Amino acid sequence: MVKQALYKGLRVKAFGRNVFTEDLPKDELLELVQGALFDEEQVYEAIKGCDAVLSSLGGNNTGTDLTRSLGIKNIVAQMQKAGVQRIVAVGGMGSLKADDGTLIMNTPGYPPKFLPVGKEHFKAYEILSASKLEWTFVCPPDIINAEPTGEFITAAEYPPTPNSNRINAGDLALFILNELEKKEFVNQRVGISN
Repeated sequence: MVKQALYKGLRVKAFGRNVFTEDLPKDELLELVQGALFDEEQVYEAIKGCDAVLSSLGGNNTGTDLTRSLGIKNIVAQMQKAGVQRIVAVGGMGSLKADDGTLIMNTPGYPPKFLPVGKEHFKAYEILSASKLEWTFVCPPDIINAEPTGEFITAAEYPPTPNSNRINAGDLALFILNELEKKEFVNQRVGISN
């Protein structure tokens, strides 16, 4: 996301605990801000003065890691305090609707090992949807470490058809940056696939 945003000429403030160890380019449009996701003041200072927030929170899959839900909760609170309205956040495909309208993570055949992280993503979605922010919650399937192709499909609230159950990381970043500008899926979950 950072590299593509810089390529588009956007000013980027990259925030995280390991931001200085990431492979990020040196660029006058890039400001690196080291901080902790659960520190209210640090998150507020990182968000203050920005036009939007792009969030891709991670964590382990055991169900004990609440980074996704509590992290979004803090981000939302600090965005409201700073007067920043737009956020595009990454969740998981289990948070989308299945054909019958139930959550994918509640359907038969959903891998049990992904259920704890699916529930965490859904809690993050609930926090976003309860806010008064202009949010988009993109729910990718398996993210493949590959460059953008520009060839992907999306759907609101459901996985797209056809669904390859994979998305290149580059295409996911491309969608997020396009959505930031186009606002085609404001206050919606989005399925995406190559």
